[in-house]
Amino acid sequence: MPIDLRHLVKIGVVAFSLGLHVLSGPASAETRLLNASYDVSRELYKDINKAFRAAWKKRTGHDVIVNQSHGGSSRQALSVIGGLEADVVTMNQAPDIDILVKRGGLVSEHWRTEFPHDASPYFTTSVFLVRKGNPKGIRDWNDLVKSGISVIVPNPKTSGNGRYTYLAAWGYALQREKSAEGASAFVAALFKNVPVLDGGGRGASTTFTQRDVGDVLVTFENEAVQLERELGSGRFEIVYPSISINASAPVAIVSKVVDKHGTREVSKGYLEFLFSPEGQEIIARHHFRPRDPAILAAHARNFPAIATFTVEERFGGWEAVQGDHFSDGGIFDRIVTRR
Repeated sequence: MPIDLRHLVKIGVVAFSLGLHVLSGPASAETRLLNASYDVSRELYKDINKAFRAAWKKRTGHDVIVNQSHGGSSRQALSVIGGLEADVVTMNQAPDIDILVKRGGLVSEHWRTEFPHDASPYFTTSVFLVRKGNPKGIRDWNDLVKSGISVIVPNPKTSGNGRYTYLAAWGYALQREKSAEGASAFVAALFKNVPVLDGGGRGASTTFTQRDVGDVLVTFENEAVQLERELGSGRFEIVYPSISINASAPVAIVSKVVDKHGTREVSKGYLEFLFSPEGQEIIARHHFRPRDPAILAAHARNFPAIATFTVEERFGGWEAVQGDHFSDGGIFDRIVTRR
């Protein structure tokens, strides 16, 4: 019997259509998101994702799975620029979202106004983690420049954690030395005491706690608390310096990706969840300082009072910081070259 090619093509089209129908049936109710975040937020978002999935199911009847990508904040931003299809980004510094605006328009230039508090659901600050008993007597930033002190800090060029440490030290020195020259000399002395620059905050934590390198780790408060409680076993304690930096953690929708994936609504819901009472409570339990005043007050015992300054107050904003300190050949590069 001769083969009717037109009949075979028709059968193929029908089969293909049925296949698409099967794939778009039950599976379509389950949406997948990718959140590109910085490395010391892993545990936080593990709990956020679980809670959001339940909340979204209750609200819409649909299932959602949120996958995570973690690394140094600036490296994560570059990964998104390089093709990592993250639906949302949850970084620890504004420049790592601003660069997504400037390079290819991946994020809306108005991202700060899309969510409360300049799109920052929480903040933290830089503190010291020292070995039990604080054998080197480290109390403030000036102790980190003393001879014989080994300081563990992630690389400010690849890590928001390291960048905040650098700026916190600079702000302290500027207040004490009363000049940019004095602050530069102070920070240069501090980085002479840094034996290794890990790519991110979690790598620096591993160097300090597992490799036993260094006398003090400078890191975010939440990371220090977690290390003290979960890995410390009586080996570490936290020291709060006299002044530090307000490290706000901004979030944004990656517009080009959500439009491609058709995930704008659920991505917006995911980031809005961070500002909800349930999300803020989870944030506080992970030792980040929530924006909700009532929840912050309820957890006040876990957040010792500390004087802080913002990048805007002390440095004139992130754009000035990027140009002066962290551009290629900028102040930080010159400091590291002289180490």
